[in-house]
This record gives sequence, C-alpha cells and structure tokens, in this order.
Amino acid sequence: MASPKYSIKIHEHCRVAPLGASSTHSSLPLSFFDLSWLRFHPVECTYFYPFPFPLENPSSYFFEKVVPRLKTSLSLTLQHFLPLAGNFVWPHDSETPIVKYTTLGDDEGVSLVIAESDADFNHILNNSSSPHDDAIESRSFVPHLESSHSFAHVISLQVTLFQKSGFCIGISTHHAFLDGKSAITFTKAWASMCSSSLESSSPSLDPEFEPFFDRNVIKDPTGLNLYFTNNWSEVAKLFPPEDDDNNNNNATRSLKILPFKPRVEDSIRATFELTRTNLENLKKRVLSKWDTVVIDDEVVFEELLKPQFLSSFVVACAYVSVSIAKAIHGIDKKKEKFAFSFTVDFRARLKPPIPANYFGNCVLGESVDTHPTDYIKEDGFVIVAKKFHNKLKKLDNEVVEDVVKNVVTKFTALASEGVEIIGIVGSNRFGMYGIDFGWGKPVKVDIASVDRSLVFSIIDNKDGNGGIQVGLVLNKHVMDLFSTLFHAGLCIN
Repeated sequence: MASPKYSIKIHEHCRVAPLGASSTHSSLPLSFFDLSWLRFHPVECTYFYPFPFPLENPSSYFFEKVVPRLKTSLSLTLQHFLPLAGNFVWPHDSETPIVKYTTLGDDEGVSLVIAESDADFNHILNNSSSPHDDAIESRSFVPHLESSHSFAHVISLQVTLFQKSGFCIGISTHHAFLDGKSAITFTKAWASMCSSSLESSSPSLDPEFEPFFDRNVIKDPTGLNLYFTNNWSEVAKLFPPEDDDNNNNNATRSLKILPFKPRVEDSIRATFELTRTNLENLKKRVLSKWDTVVIDDEVVFEELLKPQFLSSFVVACAYVSVSIAKAIHGIDKKKEKFAFSFTVDFRARLKPPIPANYFGNCVLGESVDTHPTDYIKEDGFVIVAKKFHNKLKKLDNEVVEDVVKNVVTKFTALASEGVEIIGIVGSNRFGMYGIDFGWGKPVKVDIASVDRSLVFSIIDNKDGNGGIQVGLVLNKHVMDLFSTLFHAGLCIN
C-alpha cells in the first residue's frame, strides 16, 4: 500500500468506559439482521471541525479543552449505550455470536486514539471541490476497528489535531451491531452530550436519542440467524487469507472482519454536489421520459405507472450509478455489465413494525431489477430511476424472509456472471452536517469506507438546503471521465 504524504503522531491510545462503571456482566444476542453483516467491513466516517475562533496556542486548547470534554461526554454517553463498550464473542455453547460487555476491566470501553497530523487542514477541506487527491490520504484519520477470530470491537474512535486550524473526529463502527441510523444516533447523542456539558456539569441524554436494545422484537420463525451464520463461512472462502491468518479466514466460528482492502493504489477520492436545483431537474427529466423510454422486460404496466413525485434519493442514486458505470465502461470496454445494490431499513416494514429508535441493525441488502447492460445505454439514467422507484414501492409489501433468500441468490448469480455491483452507503436524511459537539458544525463530512468496494456515499450537503453530497473513490482515469460525465449530464435540459 502506498504511503500518505502526511505524517501522523499518536499522542495517546486509551479506552473510555461508561461513567459509573461496575463489574456487572451482560450481553446482547444478535438478530439475523446483525448476522447478515457479521464479517463485513466497518463503516468509517470522518467529521472535520475548524476551531471556532482565533487561538494563540491551538495545540494547548486542543489538549486542555477539546480532548477532555470529548472524553468526559463520551463516558457519559456510553452510560446509555453500554453494548458499544463491549466486544463480539462466540461462546462455546452458543450457535451464534453475541455482544458481551461489562463496565469494568482492561478490555472494556471504547478505543480512543488522540493523534496529530501535519497535513494542511485547508487542503484537506478543498479536496471536496475537485477530484485530485490520492485516496490514501484520508486513511490517516480513520481509526482501526480491531477484530480477530475470537473477538471484535463494536466501535473505535480517533480525534486528530491539525496544527493551528482544527480537528477531525473519525468513527469506525462494526456493521453487525450498528446500521447507519444507529451509528448516527450514537454520534448525535455524543455530540449533544458534549455540547450540553458547556452549560451543565451533569448533562442528560436528550430523549430523542434514547436507544431501544431489546432483540426480542425481531422475530425469526424460519431460522434466518443460522442461515446467515453458516453463509459467512462460505463467503469467507472467496477472500485470500492474510499473511498472519494461517489460512483461517473461513473458520466456521470466526469473528475476524474479512479483508476488504481499501482501494488506494492509483485511486482518487472526491466529493461531488447535486444541488436542489440539479435534483429537481433530474426528476423532471425522468418524469418527462417516463412513458417514452421503454424497459425491455416491462410487462406489468400497472407497476410502472408514472408517479406524481420522485424522491431525491432515487434520482441521485440512479444518476450517480449510471455515471460510474459509463465511466468504467468508457475506460474498459470489456466491462459492460452492472447492477445497483442498496440497503433497506425494515424498522417500519416488519409486521408488526418495531420501535423507530431500535438500536442495532435492521437493514438488508437489495438490488434493483435491471438488465446488466441498462447502465451504459443512452437512457440508462431514466431506466434505472424507473426500476429503482418501482423496487422501493414493491418492497413495502414483501416479506422479509423472501427478501433475504432472493437477494442472496441474486447477488451470487450476479457475481458468477461477471457483473460489476455498484453500491450505496448513507442517506441524505441523516443530517450528518448538523452534528455539533459544541464548536460549531462540521465543514466537511466523509464516509471514508467507500474505498473498500465499488460504493458511493450519499449524505445531506453542508448548506442544508435540500442538496446532496456524493462521495466516491475511483481509479484515476475512471474518476476523470466520471467527473466529465457527471457535470455534463447536469447541463442537459
């Protein structure tokens, strides 16, 4: 792996335990939603904050004011999110793993790294304006999430100082315990607690962020938990063993995260913006062509009736995935088969629905029912948008067990046919640019883990005006063509 241009100095590596620790042992079982992501790579996010006012000695302010407040508020917040301070383990008498936690002990608490970078903070922020920065650079600000065959951490954190300018909070979360909604809930709770500590010596958790942990609300009458548990040992065989792994990637009861290596060699990380006006124009384009662009396998007309409205999420995903596919095909003509995958939140779709504040995983992967060559067609954007809109409507009436088994079969078939699967992570409804720890809102937010597969991120834009920020990592040549296609397509009437 290439080395970053910037150096990182580690000042401290500690573990932060929940305040008021006791020696009580407790555990949480994992649902089939959790187990479907058991050995998947972590979701890694970075939040960049400038210092809110001129400082005579930024380094002293950071170490004497910022770090202590972040630690204290983290400890306070963990009182309400105790499982985050534990580990995944696999008891000998259990068919599936669990999250086990105590509130005392050397191995308990959340891993926190305090670091310092000599990178130019303004340069890091400006990377979002044009695709020119090597993908490796952002890796320095992302904390490592420890895992082995016998255990795995739930979450890890890193706070990095940039000399004279600001700091970054990096968060890595294990996908088998936190989906996007849960991860953002915790981050907002921590930020709220930290911000409130300015006004109160004993801040309380905002009821908006109160988590619901009871796994009994997830019913599993058909044994999907074992279905996923057994499936991971087969998936692991597709990954080459790491040097120190003793060829044990496919150990039946392993908890080690599979080696989804970051794509950093000859790759570029960049962000692009779809303004509210861009999104409205894209919606109009799809709706204006809804009845004239015919889909090859469009046999049930009623399912594809022209809607009155399209969501920004649908048109953004369709536009970006098609632009990626055309850019890849433009550089390598042999690559002409593509699919688009996304995650579905089942909290409101289960029967009966579970609490909206359910904390854990309640998402499954799905894919849009497109033909593999639709993405590189002239009207690929309209075709994919229509199919994606229709797929989301159909999911409202589908049974979760059917979704699970159909999707596993579908993804296996796509992979065997040499189809490039383009994924998406994040949501423009998470409000990530509103997360304020007490020093103002972030000036840049990235979902850094898009470099681990062919995935792009979608989050709200920092202006909060209905736009969307898109983040991705691509080969340098593919990124250049993607940038051209992305901007040119927005000029079409």
